[in-house]
Amino acid sequence: MAEEERDVSRLEGGLSAVLARMLGNRDERLARERAEAVVARERVDGHRARLTQLEADARAAAAELAVLDPASREYAGLLAEKEQQLLRSDEPRARELADLGSVLDRVSTEVRECEEARQAGQGADEALGVVLRFLDSARNASTFDVFGGGALFDAFEHDKLASADKAAWHAQRALDVFARELADTGIAVRLVMPKVDTSWFVDAFFDNIIFDVLKHQRIEKTRAEVQKLAQWVRETRAYLKAHHAQLVAERSQLLTRRKELLHPA
Repeated sequence: MAEEERDVSRLEGGLSAVLARMLGNRDERLARERAEAVVARERVDGHRARLTQLEADARAAAAELAVLDPASREYAGLLAEKEQQLLRSDEPRARELADLGSVLDRVSTEVRECEEARQAGQGADEALGVVLRFLDSARNASTFDVFGGGALFDAFEHDKLASADKAAWHAQRALDVFARELADTGIAVRLVMPKVDTSWFVDAFFDNIIFDVLKHQRIEKTRAEVQKLAQWVRETRAYLKAHHAQLVAERSQLLTRRKELLHPA
């Protein structure tokens, strides 16, 4: 909602408004941005109402769990006690139960690490998306600049590149976290953001078609590299999601077998 309202404010007054007037589409863009801001506010109001209901549901569930919790803990304690008794016995089930316990511990750890990596991947994907949005804006301004946009488009372009450069630092930190979490799942990778060229001196003193084209090519190259990195992150997230589902299914089967061993027919 805040982002949509900022878009409206920029078109009501500022550099974006000046550019829109020059292009002759300010009123149309302003009407669209205002409509999008209204929709965003309505969505926020809807989510707030939903949050209120969910919080009420959570309080009701917590109250119910408080009643059931002692029985659940007692049951878990009895199962653990029975498992220890069985492990100390000479029954044939004891060996299988011991092996199953080791496998269950390993799979449970892998489930947790896979989920942590998946969440870190989501953070990296979102951070890269921010960088790409700024680069898209810079590329659009650069396209106009190549065809004689002038100083206003130069200023807008460099503002977006500066924002992309700042966002790239946040994206690199998110990628570092993702790489650390992936290492826990057995995937060793080094993820490095491409450098965003924010040079202003050359553009200011050598503003001509040749430098404009070279600048546009630099932006396109950086954008392509970020897109490639974002695509790898998305594909890795998809793999982690599928692998997490497999691990959860495996853990469920192990827990079922554990119950069978503790409660023989």
